Amino acid sequence: MNRQELRKRAHDLDVTLWVGKDGVDPVVEEAADQLSDRDLLKVKFLRASQGGTTVADLAADLATRADAEVVETRGNTGVLHR
Repeated sequence: MNRQELRKRAHDLDVTLWVGKDGVDPVVEEAADQLSDRDLLKVKFLRASQGGTTVADLAADLATRADAEVVETRGNTGVLHR
């Protein structure tokens, strides 16, 4: 499936994972578990999680740790695909 098709599918997804002030570390395992059940995951990065970094950087870090790839980031939300 190409990136455009994945973006279309992700549009109607609900956010099922929130990254808070503790950053990416506490949610890596949960992200991997959710990606094993479904191929797309929408993640909301709260402002407190950003701490001087960008949402794109946080999403890339989470994707690397969860063995996934970033489909897109928009605002404070990212979509991961496995």
